[in-house]
Amino acid sequence: MGHSHNHASDRKGRNLLISILLNSVITLAQIIGGFLSGSLALLSDALHNLTDVVSLVISYIASGLSKKKATISRTFGYKRAEIIAAFINASSLIIIAIYLMFEAVKRFFNPQTIETELVIWLSILGIVFNGLSVLLLKKDSVHSINIRSAYLHLLTDMVASIAVLIGGLLMKFYQIFWIDAALTIAIALYLIIVGYSLLKESFHILMLFTPKDIKIEDIVEEVIKVDQINNIHHIHVWQLNETEIHLEAHIDFNVDLKFSEFSTILKTLEATLFEKFKINHFNIQPEFENSDPKSIIIQD
Repeated sequence: MGHSHNHASDRKGRNLLISILLNSVITLAQIIGGFLSGSLALLSDALHNLTDVVSLVISYIASGLSKKKATISRTFGYKRAEIIAAFINASSLIIIAIYLMFEAVKRFFNPQTIETELVIWLSILGIVFNGLSVLLLKKDSVHSINIRSAYLHLLTDMVASIAVLIGGLLMKFYQIFWIDAALTIAIALYLIIVGYSLLKESFHILMLFTPKDIKIEDIVEEVIKVDQINNIHHIHVWQLNETEIHLEAHIDFNVDLKFSEFSTILKTLEATLFEKFKINHFNIQPEFENSDPKSIIIQD
Protein backbone atom coordinates (compact mmCIF):
# COMPACT_ATOMS: atom_id res chain seq x y z
CA MET A 1 0.00 0.00 0.00
CA GLY A 2 2.81 2.37 0.92
CA HIS A 3 4.64 1.51 -2.29
CA SER A 4 1.55 2.31 -4.35
CA HIS A 5 1.16 5.66 -2.54
CA ASN A 6 4.79 6.58 -3.18
CA HIS A 7 4.47 5.64 -6.85
CA ALA A 8 1.41 7.89 -7.20
CA SER A 9 3.26 10.75 -5.47
CA ASP A 10 6.26 10.33 -7.79
CA ARG A 11 3.98 10.37 -10.84
CA LYS A 12 2.21 13.47 -9.55
CA GLY A 13 5.53 15.27 -9.05
CA ARG A 14 6.80 14.27 -12.49
CA ASN A 15 3.61 15.42 -14.21
CA LEU A 16 3.81 18.76 -12.41
CA LEU A 17 7.40 19.27 -13.56
CA ILE A 18 6.51 18.49 -17.19
CA SER A 19 3.58 20.92 -16.98
CA ILE A 20 5.86 23.62 -15.56
CA LEU A 21 8.23 23.20 -18.52
CA LEU A 22 5.42 23.25 -21.11
CA ASN A 23 3.83 26.36 -19.65
CA SER A 24 7.14 28.18 -19.35
CA VAL A 25 7.58 27.75 -23.11
CA ILE A 26 4.02 28.97 -23.81
CA THR A 27 4.39 31.98 -21.52
CA LEU A 28 7.63 33.18 -23.09
CA ALA A 29 6.28 32.73 -26.62
CA GLN A 30 2.98 34.52 -25.87
CA ILE A 31 4.59 37.46 -24.08
CA ILE A 32 6.87 38.10 -27.06
CA GLY A 33 4.02 37.47 -29.50
CA GLY A 34 1.58 39.68 -27.59
CA PHE A 35 3.90 42.68 -27.75
CA LEU A 36 4.77 42.08 -31.40
CA SER A 37 1.15 41.57 -32.48
CA GLY A 38 -0.46 44.18 -30.21
CA SER A 39 -3.06 41.67 -29.01
CA LEU A 40 -4.35 42.29 -25.47
CA ALA A 41 -6.12 38.91 -25.51
CA LEU A 42 -2.82 37.20 -26.29
CA LEU A 43 -1.04 39.18 -23.56
CA SER A 44 -3.83 38.33 -21.12
CA ASP A 45 -3.45 34.69 -22.07
CA ALA A 46 0.31 35.01 -21.52
CA LEU A 47 -0.25 36.63 -18.13
CA HIS A 48 -2.59 33.81 -17.16
CA ASN A 49 0.03 31.32 -18.37
CA LEU A 50 2.58 33.05 -16.15
CA THR A 51 0.26 32.53 -13.18
CA ASP A 52 -0.05 28.91 -14.34
CA VAL A 53 3.71 28.49 -14.04
CA VAL A 54 3.70 30.10 -10.59
CA SER A 55 0.72 28.00 -9.48
CA LEU A 56 2.38 24.82 -10.75
CA VAL A 57 5.59 25.66 -8.89
CA ILE A 58 3.58 26.36 -5.72
CA SER A 59 1.69 23.08 -6.17
CA TYR A 60 4.94 21.19 -6.74
CA ILE A 61 6.54 22.63 -3.59
CA ALA A 62 3.37 22.01 -1.54
CA SER A 63 3.15 18.44 -2.82
CA GLY A 64 6.69 17.81 -1.63
CA LEU A 65 6.12 19.48 1.75
CA SER A 66 2.95 17.49 2.42
CA LYS A 67 4.99 14.26 2.37
CA LYS A 68 7.32 15.42 5.16
CA LYS A 69 6.92 13.53 8.42
CA ALA A 70 5.61 15.09 11.61
CA THR A 71 8.10 16.28 14.21
CA ILE A 72 8.00 17.37 17.86
CA SER A 73 7.63 21.01 16.80
CA ARG A 74 5.33 20.25 13.84
CA THR A 75 3.01 17.52 15.08
CA PHE A 76 0.85 17.64 11.94
CA GLY A 77 3.85 17.94 9.63
CA TYR A 78 3.05 19.98 6.51
CA LYS A 79 -0.25 18.28 5.72
CA ARG A 80 -1.96 21.64 5.13
CA ALA A 81 0.61 22.82 2.59
CA GLU A 82 -1.50 21.66 -0.35
CA ILE A 83 -4.62 23.41 1.00
CA ILE A 84 -2.67 26.66 1.36
CA ALA A 85 -1.35 26.23 -2.21
CA ALA A 86 -4.89 25.78 -3.50
CA PHE A 87 -6.01 28.94 -1.66
CA ILE A 88 -3.12 30.97 -3.12
CA ASN A 89 -3.74 29.66 -6.64
CA ALA A 90 -7.48 30.37 -6.45
CA SER A 91 -6.81 33.89 -5.16
CA SER A 92 -4.38 34.57 -8.00
CA LEU A 93 -6.99 33.47 -10.57
CA ILE A 94 -9.45 36.07 -9.29
CA ILE A 95 -6.88 38.88 -8.97
CA ILE A 96 -5.59 38.31 -12.52
CA ALA A 97 -9.16 38.20 -13.84
CA ILE A 98 -10.04 41.56 -12.30
CA TYR A 99 -6.90 43.14 -13.77
CA LEU A 100 -7.67 41.72 -17.22
CA MET A 101 -11.21 43.10 -17.14
CA PHE A 102 -9.91 46.55 -16.25
CA GLU A 103 -7.44 46.53 -19.16
CA ALA A 104 -10.00 45.08 -21.57
CA VAL A 105 -12.55 47.82 -20.85
CA LYS A 106 -9.93 50.45 -21.72
CA ARG A 107 -9.02 48.61 -24.94
CA PHE A 108 -12.70 48.09 -25.81
CA PHE A 109 -13.17 51.85 -26.23
CA ASN A 110 -9.88 52.15 -28.08
CA PRO A 111 -9.53 49.07 -30.34
CA GLN A 112 -6.18 48.62 -32.07
CA THR A 113 -5.05 46.88 -35.24
CA ILE A 114 -3.57 43.50 -34.40
CA GLU A 115 -1.14 41.14 -36.19
CA THR A 116 -3.56 38.27 -36.47
CA GLU A 117 -1.24 35.62 -37.97
CA LEU A 118 0.94 35.64 -34.87
CA VAL A 119 -2.11 35.55 -32.60
CA ILE A 120 -3.52 32.52 -34.42
CA TRP A 121 -0.31 30.45 -34.35
CA LEU A 122 0.52 31.24 -30.74
CA SER A 123 -3.01 30.45 -29.60
CA ILE A 124 -2.70 27.06 -31.33
CA LEU A 125 0.57 26.50 -29.45
CA GLY A 126 -1.22 27.37 -26.21
CA ILE A 127 -4.06 24.95 -26.94
CA VAL A 128 -1.67 22.07 -27.66
CA PHE A 129 0.69 22.62 -24.70
CA ASN A 130 -2.06 23.40 -22.20
CA GLY A 131 -4.03 20.43 -23.49
CA LEU A 132 -1.08 18.14 -22.79
CA SER A 133 -0.71 19.57 -19.28
CA VAL A 134 -4.44 19.15 -18.61
CA LEU A 135 -4.25 15.48 -19.62
CA LEU A 136 -1.21 14.97 -17.37
CA LEU A 137 -2.92 16.38 -14.27
CA LYS A 138 -6.51 15.29 -14.84
CA LYS A 139 -6.30 12.00 -12.92
CA ASP A 140 -4.57 13.48 -9.85
CA SER A 141 -6.91 16.50 -9.79
CA VAL A 142 -9.77 14.23 -8.69
CA HIS A 143 -8.01 13.33 -5.44
CA SER A 144 -6.08 16.52 -4.54
CA ILE A 145 -7.38 20.06 -4.12
CA ASN A 146 -3.82 21.29 -4.65
CA ILE A 147 -3.49 19.55 -8.03
CA ARG A 148 -7.05 20.57 -8.88
CA SER A 149 -6.13 24.23 -8.38
CA ALA A 150 -3.22 23.86 -10.82
CA TYR A 151 -5.40 21.78 -13.18
CA LEU A 152 -8.08 24.51 -13.24
CA HIS A 153 -5.43 27.12 -14.05
CA LEU A 154 -4.39 25.03 -17.04
CA LEU A 155 -7.91 24.12 -18.12
CA THR A 156 -9.08 27.73 -18.09
CA ASP A 157 -5.99 28.75 -19.98
CA MET A 158 -6.67 26.14 -22.65
CA VAL A 159 -10.20 27.55 -22.95
CA ALA A 160 -8.70 31.04 -23.12
CA SER A 161 -6.37 29.96 -25.93
CA ILE A 162 -9.33 28.57 -27.86
CA ALA A 163 -11.11 31.93 -27.40
CA VAL A 164 -8.00 33.79 -28.57
CA LEU A 165 -7.82 31.54 -31.65
CA ILE A 166 -11.45 32.26 -32.51
CA GLY A 167 -10.81 35.96 -31.99
CA GLY A 168 -7.73 35.83 -34.19
CA LEU A 169 -9.69 34.20 -37.01
CA LEU A 170 -12.51 36.77 -36.72
CA MET A 171 -10.00 39.63 -36.79
CA LYS A 172 -8.15 38.13 -39.76
CA PHE A 173 -11.15 37.50 -41.97
CA TYR A 174 -13.66 40.13 -40.76
CA GLN A 175 -11.44 42.87 -39.23
CA ILE A 176 -13.52 42.86 -36.03
CA PHE A 177 -10.75 44.13 -33.77
CA TRP A 178 -12.97 44.93 -30.78
CA ILE A 179 -13.46 41.18 -30.39
CA ASP A 180 -9.99 41.05 -28.78
CA ALA A 181 -11.18 43.08 -25.77
CA ALA A 182 -14.55 41.30 -25.65
CA LEU A 183 -12.86 37.89 -25.47
CA THR A 184 -10.54 39.14 -22.74
CA ILE A 185 -13.57 40.12 -20.62
CA ALA A 186 -15.17 36.73 -21.27
CA ILE A 187 -11.96 34.93 -20.24
CA ALA A 188 -11.74 37.05 -17.07
CA LEU A 189 -15.35 36.30 -16.06
CA TYR A 190 -14.71 32.60 -16.53
CA LEU A 191 -11.60 32.82 -14.33
CA ILE A 192 -13.59 34.52 -11.55
CA ILE A 193 -16.29 31.84 -11.58
CA VAL A 194 -13.79 28.96 -11.48
CA GLY A 195 -11.48 30.69 -9.00
CA TYR A 196 -14.25 31.58 -6.55
CA SER A 197 -15.43 27.98 -6.26
CA LEU A 198 -11.92 26.74 -5.47
CA LEU A 199 -11.23 29.67 -3.13
CA LYS A 200 -14.39 28.92 -1.17
CA GLU A 201 -13.52 25.23 -0.83
CA SER A 202 -9.94 25.82 0.36
CA PHE A 203 -11.05 28.64 2.71
CA HIS A 204 -13.64 26.29 4.21
CA ILE A 205 -10.91 23.79 5.13
CA LEU A 206 -8.41 26.38 6.37
CA MET A 207 -11.02 27.91 8.69
CA LEU A 208 -11.71 24.49 10.28
CA PHE A 209 -15.37 24.58 9.27
CA THR A 210 -17.37 21.37 9.57
CA PRO A 211 -17.13 19.43 6.26
CA LYS A 212 -20.11 20.24 4.07
CA ASP A 213 -21.36 16.65 3.84
CA ILE A 214 -21.34 16.09 7.62
CA LYS A 215 -24.19 17.14 9.92
CA ILE A 216 -23.35 17.42 13.62
CA GLU A 217 -26.94 16.43 14.49
CA ASP A 218 -26.47 13.09 12.68
CA ILE A 219 -23.29 12.38 14.65
CA VAL A 220 -25.12 13.07 17.93
CA GLU A 221 -27.94 10.76 16.87
CA GLU A 222 -25.52 7.91 16.15
CA VAL A 223 -23.49 8.29 19.35
CA ILE A 224 -26.42 8.38 21.77
CA LYS A 225 -27.66 5.05 20.38
CA VAL A 226 -25.11 3.48 22.73
CA ASP A 227 -26.97 2.52 25.95
CA GLN A 228 -24.26 3.74 28.35
CA ILE A 229 -24.15 7.25 26.84
CA ASN A 230 -26.29 10.17 28.02
CA ASN A 231 -25.10 12.66 25.46
CA ILE A 232 -22.21 13.93 23.36
CA HIS A 233 -21.32 17.61 23.59
CA HIS A 234 -18.59 20.19 23.03
CA ILE A 235 -18.12 18.78 19.52
CA HIS A 236 -15.55 19.93 16.98
CA VAL A 237 -15.33 18.40 13.49
CA TRP A 238 -12.84 19.63 10.92
CA GLN A 239 -10.70 18.61 7.95
CA LEU A 240 -6.93 18.67 8.35
CA ASN A 241 -6.56 18.07 4.63
CA GLU A 242 -8.50 16.21 1.95
CA THR A 243 -7.91 12.76 3.43
CA GLU A 244 -8.19 13.39 7.18
CA ILE A 245 -11.37 14.34 9.05
CA HIS A 246 -10.98 14.89 12.80
CA LEU A 247 -13.54 14.84 15.59
CA GLU A 248 -13.10 15.76 19.23
CA ALA A 249 -15.89 15.83 21.82
CA HIS A 250 -16.95 15.18 25.39
CA ILE A 251 -19.16 12.15 26.06
CA ASP A 252 -21.27 12.01 29.21
CA PHE A 253 -21.74 8.40 30.39
CA ASN A 254 -24.62 7.26 32.62
CA VAL A 255 -22.52 4.56 34.33
CA ASP A 256 -19.10 4.58 35.98
CA LEU A 257 -17.21 2.50 33.40
CA LYS A 258 -14.00 0.57 33.71
CA PHE A 259 -11.22 1.46 31.26
CA SER A 260 -11.73 -1.86 29.45
CA GLU A 261 -15.45 -1.14 28.99
CA PHE A 262 -14.75 2.36 27.76
CA SER A 263 -12.22 1.00 25.23
CA THR A 264 -14.80 -1.42 23.85
CA ILE A 265 -17.36 1.37 23.40
CA LEU A 266 -14.70 3.60 21.86
CA LYS A 267 -13.82 1.00 19.22
CA THR A 268 -17.50 0.66 18.31
CA LEU A 269 -17.88 4.43 17.97
CA GLU A 270 -14.72 4.74 15.86
CA ALA A 271 -15.98 2.09 13.44
CA THR A 272 -19.43 3.68 13.22
CA LEU A 273 -18.18 7.24 12.69
CA PHE A 274 -15.71 6.16 10.04
CA GLU A 275 -18.29 4.09 8.18
CA LYS A 276 -21.02 6.73 8.23
CA PHE A 277 -19.05 10.01 8.22
CA LYS A 278 -15.51 9.08 7.06
CA ILE A 279 -14.10 10.47 10.34
CA ASN A 280 -10.69 8.83 10.70
CA HIS A 281 -9.26 10.69 13.72
CA PHE A 282 -11.34 10.47 16.86
CA ASN A 283 -10.54 12.08 20.25
CA ILE A 284 -13.00 11.67 23.12
CA GLN A 285 -13.04 13.06 26.65
CA PRO A 286 -15.21 10.74 28.81
CA GLU A 287 -17.29 12.22 31.65
CA PHE A 288 -19.43 10.86 34.47
CA GLU A 289 -21.64 13.08 36.61
CA ASN A 290 -19.80 16.14 35.32
CA SER A 291 -21.51 19.51 35.77
CA ASP A 292 -19.98 21.07 32.62
CA PRO A 293 -22.40 22.63 30.11
CA LYS A 294 -23.92 19.97 27.86
CA SER A 295 -24.38 22.13 24.76
CA ILE A 296 -23.47 20.39 21.52
CA ILE A 297 -21.30 23.33 20.47
CA ILE A 298 -19.36 25.53 22.89
CA GLN A 299 -17.10 28.36 21.78
CA ASP A 300 -13.63 27.80 23.25
